[in-house]
Amino acid sequence: MEIKKIAIVGPESTGKSTMSAYLAAHYHTVWVPEYAREYCEKLTDAPTWQDEINMFYGQVALEKELLPAASRILICDTTFITVKIWSDYTFGKSPQEVLDELPNYHYDLYLLLNIDLPWQDDPLRDFPNMREHFMDVWYKELNALNANYLLIEGTGQDRYDNAVAAIDNYLLHIV
Repeated sequence: MEIKKIAIVGPESTGKSTMSAYLAAHYHTVWVPEYAREYCEKLTDAPTWQDEINMFYGQVALEKELLPAASRILICDTTFITVKIWSDYTFGKSPQEVLDELPNYHYDLYLLLNIDLPWQDDPLRDFPNMREHFMDVWYKELNALNANYLLIEGTGQDRYDNAVAAIDNYLLHIV
């Protein structure tokens, strides 16, 4: 059976990691953590151009490593689109490796988490006052890929229930 890849994406502090862990437990599968988080925790300075490229390759490798352990679906806590978004913002352009792979790297469904949760401070989060900007960027990037995505809103259990309903509906309608 082909594993369906479901990406949990959105701006900073929208609950992507918590949502990914929840969904993986709910669907009895594995989830791919955000490689950039672990990578950036080890940095002593702001990420460089090469760091962005390293994070791209790391995210792809981690996803490939965990895919065989998935059961029916693989939950991905973000994707390497994040590298494009941060690189565009920070450096004014994206690594060519990322641009080359974006149209070829397929996710069956994206759940775009809305910015309707309160900001949670974290040493790796940088833009509490730019959430609307980055939400618009996510819409633009997903539309540019002609991605199959749904906006997930709500707080508390409602947010989780909305994500589960979106995935259940997707799984119900695939051939």
